[in-house]
Amino acid sequence: MTTYDERASLTDLTATVERVRGSVEGVIEGKPEVVRLTLTVLLAEGHLLIEDVPGVGKTMLAKALARSIDCSVRRIQFTPDLLPSDITGVSIWDQQRRDFEFKPGAIFAQIVIGDEINRASPKTQSALLESMEERQVTIDGQTYELPSPFMVVATQNPVEMEGTYPLPEAQRDRFMARVSVGYPSVEAELQMLDVHGGISPLEDLQPVAHAHDIVKLIEAVRDIHVAETVRRYAVELVAATRSHPDLRLGASPRATLHLLRAAKASAALSGRDYALPDDVQALAVPVLAHRLLPTAQAQLNRRTAEQVVQEIVQHTPVPQAPRTHGYGLGAGAPAYPQQPPRRL
Repeated sequence: MTTYDERASLTDLTATVERVRGSVEGVIEGKPEVVRLTLTVLLAEGHLLIEDVPGVGKTMLAKALARSIDCSVRRIQFTPDLLPSDITGVSIWDQQRRDFEFKPGAIFAQIVIGDEINRASPKTQSALLESMEERQVTIDGQTYELPSPFMVVATQNPVEMEGTYPLPEAQRDRFMARVSVGYPSVEAELQMLDVHGGISPLEDLQPVAHAHDIVKLIEAVRDIHVAETVRRYAVELVAATRSHPDLRLGASPRATLHLLRAAKASAALSGRDYALPDDVQALAVPVLAHRLLPTAQAQLNRRTAEQVVQEIVQHTPVPQAPRTHGYGLGAGAPAYPQQPPRRL
């Protein structure tokens, strides 16, 4: 497996992203935008919520990502009788040692797959709050650090379906982005019948990147430059959700931070060392919409949070870059919007 030294550049690391993306797309046919958003959240040190109806490949996407990276993986099947200690772990009295021994729960892995997370009670769901935000678990006054990289990929069915609980606002806010897989196209579904008709493609999926490679990618994303105008643009988008008449709960400051981190990761996936307003615009709906609560009147008018975010993006002025330096770090960087971002 390829490794990189401390001075590895962003260009050197893009090959790792391409391998992981190709591996996941070999399992999830016809959904390149969903795979891109999944990798964006991974590189931005976030957590992903996959929401859709049963049978469209939510768990398959989470498993494909986990198997494409040589990381420790644990799966939690959320059920109504699942206990918080099943997730975080529990201290058990050891008769021989005359002391308590900590038994780690399923959260102690680098990639945690939470299957149908909204079928467990809010009490059980809240067991994830500390680990998702602080990447640690506190049991009986003792704090245990979680491994790096650490990512929770949770799937859920729509709230209208039977046997589901709505996620608490505090937990929804800890998910960096929400994505919907959607139904495949006719061609992709025909290809799925050929590929998945015999054995599952997950059985032959081999890791194409090491955990050390992902850590290096995350470090490279942290160094992506974000101009003051782009940061202000992200803040204005989030602030607009707090005063919109169709929303009774706007996005939090954590949402602003997640939007900026995701924009950095998107720039890295496009081969750039600087973020553009395009990155912020493209991620506004998946990063912000699941955190918002429409008013009762908006729900009666069938106004969704996604529609409100799209409206805010359309009405918020896009910052213009200076013609000399653009949004990059040097004089050779393109000036927005003369040159579109390069896609890998």
